[in-house]
Amino acid sequence: MRGKKLLAVLAVSAVMFAGCGLKSHEAIIKVNDKVITQAQFDQMMDKQAGSGMLAAMGVDVKSDKNSFIYLLLKDRIVNELIVKALLDEEIAKRGIKVSSADVDEAVKSIIDKIGSKDQLDDLLKQNGISNNQFREDLKEEVKMKKLAQELGSSAVSEAETKKFYNENLDKFKYPDKVRASHILISVNPAEITEIIKSDAKNKDLDDAAVKAKVNEEIKAREAKVNKLLAEVKKDPSQFAKVAKENSEDTATAVKGGDLGFFAAKEMVPEFSKAAFSMKPNTISDKPVKTQYGYHIIMVTDRAAAGQTPYEKVKNDIKGYLENQKQLELVDNLTESLKKSAKIEYVNSEYDPAQVKKEVQEAFNNSGEAAQKAKDEADKKKNKK
Repeated sequence: MRGKKLLAVLAVSAVMFAGCGLKSHEAIIKVNDKVITQAQFDQMMDKQAGSGMLAAMGVDVKSDKNSFIYLLLKDRIVNELIVKALLDEEIAKRGIKVSSADVDEAVKSIIDKIGSKDQLDDLLKQNGISNNQFREDLKEEVKMKKLAQELGSSAVSEAETKKFYNENLDKFKYPDKVRASHILISVNPAEITEIIKSDAKNKDLDDAAVKAKVNEEIKAREAKVNKLLAEVKKDPSQFAKVAKENSEDTATAVKGGDLGFFAAKEMVPEFSKAAFSMKPNTISDKPVKTQYGYHIIMVTDRAAAGQTPYEKVKNDIKGYLENQKQLELVDNLTESLKKSAKIEYVNSEYDPAQVKKEVQEAFNNSGEAAQKAKDEADKKKNKK
């Protein structure tokens, strides 16, 4: 009996859990014979809402599905999914395939441009992209390049690259640059507070006691950075070794703290001000405090402002112009495919006409809300 009951419970659970995934597999759009599902939309929304400037600022785009920003993103994603479905269908018709070797070659090409595999890994980590996701995205890019090659020539002549260089001279000017290495000791009071509070032995501490511990930890870190500064001042040849062993900027610590060449605007103001005031082969007189903590800076080289010569950038220009021609070929194909495609919006919520109407309404509402807030502020001001 108990066995039958257990089987019955498992059967009901299976139905319930299966039901939980039904909606995600629902068709929301049909493009010719291809179906775009709710899951595909959700996956792309998660990916795009979780990246970019808004995500970096901590803005949750998905928190309000009637907001102006969410609806704009929704409109863009619907279009991208339709375009992808049309191009995937065309790629399949043409028998275009992308092998693992093709992707490996594309990865190697990017590594050659960036400098090393470690630098590529650092970039991916900083942007929260896994290696698998990177390879998947790269596979799509290679697929599009193969399609473009079948659509027409994207060859770029020497005359075209020279013309682009001469018409965009400002793009190839560079400002004064400094090459520096640094040792970072992080000092973030909020982060230190969380670490102290998360320690079980501190669970009974009141706010005043926690604050005292935070100040104690900050002083310990200040003492550490001053000790390290004295150490490298005494023997500058040991800077790279000390950075590798102590710097909390893990991306540069492995390189002995080397940041490479950078312009003033590429760093936070306090860091740039200190670095650009120093001569090559000198170490900062005192730790430089920024939002990241305390930095010990060693300037190793300087480069005056100038113009990158054509010969040095012509291959980059050629690659850029070839890419632009390929995009144009694919865009023209996409427009042609859209005109002849049968597109059905199974779920009217994803019909671009409906989404654009909602975008306009959200825009109007946000304008009205802003005006109302201004009127309220003016009233309060006048009362005073």
